[in-house]
Amino acid sequence: MHSVASAPNKIILFGEHAVVYKKPAIAVAINKRAKVSIKNTKKDSTIIKCNDIGLHANINPKTYNIEFLEGKKGILNYILEVLKSHHDNSPIKIDISLEVPLGIGLGSSAAITVALIAALHNYHEKVIDKSSLSKKAHEIELKVQGAASPLDTAVSTYGGMIYLKDSNIEYIKPNIEGSFIVAYTPKPADTKKMVSLVKKKLEKYPNIVGNIIDTIGNVTKTAYELIKEGKFEKIGELMNINHGLLDSIGVSSSELSQMVYSARNAGALGSKITGAGGSGSIIAYCINNEDKVLNTLKSQWDAFKTKFSKDGVIIH
Repeated sequence: MHSVASAPNKIILFGEHAVVYKKPAIAVAINKRAKVSIKNTKKDSTIIKCNDIGLHANINPKTYNIEFLEGKKGILNYILEVLKSHHDNSPIKIDISLEVPLGIGLGSSAAITVALIAALHNYHEKVIDKSSLSKKAHEIELKVQGAASPLDTAVSTYGGMIYLKDSNIEYIKPNIEGSFIVAYTPKPADTKKMVSLVKKKLEKYPNIVGNIIDTIGNVTKTAYELIKEGKFEKIGELMNINHGLLDSIGVSSSELSQMVYSARNAGALGSKITGAGGSGSIIAYCINNEDKVLNTLKSQWDAFKTKFSKDGVIIH
């Protein structure tokens, strides 16, 4: 039996950090995916390989003890929890391929989790609907992380655009024009640290920081309406405003700001950090000048071009 599934990565377009305080957020799927392949094996262990990050490990399918052969633990916690919940004790070979690096804030763990659960259900000739898949993938992230928004796993499951408001998820598939250029730092983002930083500032300056968080929420609401109306040319300006607000609460950095302004100077309609900040990634939205923006960012940092995708999880 051979089973293959893939799921998209995501970018947070608007609302990071404010979403922690019940403000809305917008996330979109991109055409960069995590792909999981499952095959039978005659070995005694379940074999996990991800050449993109140099990971090679064997897992005892009964005790779940791990034998590291190469690489770091990384995504293994997610894989282990999925195997415990959605697989029997038979040894299998799991190959994972990634189109974006881990740890840069583009939801790779969610994409891997969604794709693995889908591939396992197909391997066992079971059907799982997207609602159940999204819920089960979120449960895995909760087990591993202790706390997790349903945003990432929902985007990886359904694709398109997700509007999260008051814990309610609205699924939208607009035709977003243009491209997103992603640039990222070598150091992964530390979400827990950045969330804690914002919390402390809110406690210290409740009237000031509270108003900034409210304003981020209003920017997100405005962007949501414009996207539904197809007015994409105005999205860039709102991204710039959103970045300024995030910078004011301390979650940007000198390097991220250099990326943001380099992208704008090269012709991006808008650019901002995406995700927790401190380090990690920025996104630049381009309808024109996308190659110029990409080359400008690549001259100093790692960067790639991606597009909005309507496609969620796919069984291949």
